[in-house]
Amino acid sequence: MQTPTVSQTLSTTLQHRRKRLAELTETPAILWSGGYISRNFPANTFPFRASSHFLYFAGLPLVNAAIRLEAGKLELFMDDAPPEASLWHGEELTRSQIATIIGADRAYPLTELASKTANTVTIAVQDSKTYQQQCQILQRNVPYPQQAKEQDVDLIKAIVTLRLCHDAEAIRELKKSATVAVEAHKAGMRATATAKTEAEVRGAMEGVIFAHNMTTSYNSIVTVHGEVLHNEEYHHALQPEDLILADVGAETSLGWASDITRTWAVSGKFSPTQRDIYNLVLIAHDTCIANMRPGVEYRDIHLLAAKIIAEGLVDLGILKGNPADLVEMDAHALFFPHGIGHILGLDVHDMEDLGDLAGYEPGRTRSDRFGLGYLRLDRPLRSGMVVTIEPGFYQVPAILNNPSFRDRYRGVINWDKLAQFGDVRGIRIEDDVLITETGTEVLTANLPNKLTEIETLVNSRS
Repeated sequence: MQTPTVSQTLSTTLQHRRKRLAELTETPAILWSGGYISRNFPANTFPFRASSHFLYFAGLPLVNAAIRLEAGKLELFMDDAPPEASLWHGEELTRSQIATIIGADRAYPLTELASKTANTVTIAVQDSKTYQQQCQILQRNVPYPQQAKEQDVDLIKAIVTLRLCHDAEAIRELKKSATVAVEAHKAGMRATATAKTEAEVRGAMEGVIFAHNMTTSYNSIVTVHGEVLHNEEYHHALQPEDLILADVGAETSLGWASDITRTWAVSGKFSPTQRDIYNLVLIAHDTCIANMRPGVEYRDIHLLAAKIIAEGLVDLGILKGNPADLVEMDAHALFFPHGIGHILGLDVHDMEDLGDLAGYEPGRTRSDRFGLGYLRLDRPLRSGMVVTIEPGFYQVPAILNNPSFRDRYRGVINWDKLAQFGDVRGIRIEDDVLITETGTEVLTANLPNKLTEIETLVNSRS
């Protein structure tokens, strides 16, 4: 059995996080890690993933554990493995040994937790079995974050404050994840020349991630149907005229994520129409990053991308009109319907289990506009935040064939011109960006995104 370890640096960081939580809320908090979820019979489970809020303060992905946080101290609650478990899983560390590793002040069997719940707050976990345990032990209904009552909301707000801007240890983990994801994308590009299906390209990419003892941070998107934003099918044959859109990220053993998208031509050479759209998306991508720094509104970065895409589509003859007016009427969203990105950390869409409490600055609510409704983050940028920047262009049949949209935008789309771009189903370019005190650091910069560099990689085959 591999013994879990926490470096001295991480141990110090965990202590600091616990102390900072105590500065933000005086109420004791209990956080659960969650347990295994069975696929089809109890012993056949999905891979375990601990709750990110638990991981942030405990450091290790412990199964069926809980921690109680108060005044900067941590108490661990978990059971020792039964003796017969060693037959199947090898010798496992005891509760006391784990407590020493993570710097817990005390350690108890899980049954002791019920006596420590007075006046405590928590965050509901996604694992339904553990959620029922939360409600039972706390003897109250634990609402999910969007419906949380005042007692739990204070904890949620405190955790958002802590996790929104990353400490040095978190940034080290995010960089490790980004480094592996970059190599995975390079492997996917190089594998394309001999691959017959999307699945083969996916296998080459995920193989790199697994070889580094990491897992994927979300279900990989490797598709010739880039117009399906979260496509998780991999059976399509690769044709020379196709583009592959690969949205693949890695997750470190401690849970920190990366999120990268690249788009490349199966043949190794973009067609003229594909080049036009790719370069437009790249201009939006680069301009957004160039304008990011502390204090800049992320919403303004999204609208900047929308304006650039609208300008480019007017120049290409696909849209008609003044670009600023087109953005105001959300015409750009016919081809760029999602937000410019999201926050990144222990989850690929970090803290989205907390809903807009995490993504939106207090007092702000999600827009009902077609062009803004999918904006996942509406806060001013702060030093220490890591966000994705991922503009795109898509021809989504459900949007372009929608009778209401066709009527609403009938005067601003040149359908004949658009038909000339039929070999562009979807293009997205995504990088992970750390906000520094003076600007940005692109954590995924070692993966080329210039069109000629992409072509060179696809044609290199090694």
